[in-house]
Amino acid sequence: MDIATLLGLIIGLGLVVGAIVIGGAVDVFLNVPGMMIVVGGTLASIMVAFPFEEVLQAVKAAFKVFHQRKTSARDVVNIMVKVAEISRREGLLALENVQTENMVLKKSCQLIADNADTQLIHATLAIEINSMRRRHQVGQDVFKRLGSLAPAFGMMGTLIGLVQMLSRLNDPSTIGPAMAVAILTTFYGSAMSTLIFIPLAAKLKARTLQEQLNLEIIFEGAKSILENNNPRLVYEKLSSFLSPSERGD
Repeated sequence: MDIATLLGLIIGLGLVVGAIVIGGAVDVFLNVPGMMIVVGGTLASIMVAFPFEEVLQAVKAAFKVFHQRKTSARDVVNIMVKVAEISRREGLLALENVQTENMVLKKSCQLIADNADTQLIHATLAIEINSMRRRHQVGQDVFKRLGSLAPAFGMMGTLIGLVQMLSRLNDPSTIGPAMAVAILTTFYGSAMSTLIFIPLAAKLKARTLQEQLNLEIIFEGAKSILENNNPRLVYEKLSSFLSPSERGD
């Protein structure tokens, strides 16, 4: 589980809710018409902007951010060094039996075992990288659009509330509820955008860059194993992808 993402959301929401509670009037910030405008309008608009399958894909990607542990570059380097050790000790054909949940790594081991040309490995992993980036881009685009739609519908709710207020100035009892809708919808839209949608889009982008780096490490590792399966030399080459702190320098 990605603790940073979960902790960030909890702290952000906790501080906002805490500030409201300290103010002593929690019920003032609960406005059903305002929520209907912002939440309902944002969801309806995103359904128009994207196919339903892509929206579901984005939601699944967001859940994976919370549930899946990020694989660091150091972990991938260590795995490739272990693969080099197996190939040196047991031969390239032994890599066919490597057990891993990473399908790209599994495919790379198969190509190494087949003594495939490095150009073929590069082309195969390039396709994997482009495919991964396209899949991840969908999630980023959905949450970026949600981040822009929520404040827009908040402003729309503000306009609706102002129109309602101005049309009923002769009845002072209606001014308060109308003004509440006008102000709270802007708050709802801003909170949803800045606390949830935009941070999730940024997190998905960071995960994409990390996975791309991991795939590049796998390619360079596979290339090094084919050229010279000395585990020490493989590590020395792949450690260039790591920061000094990760290398222990």
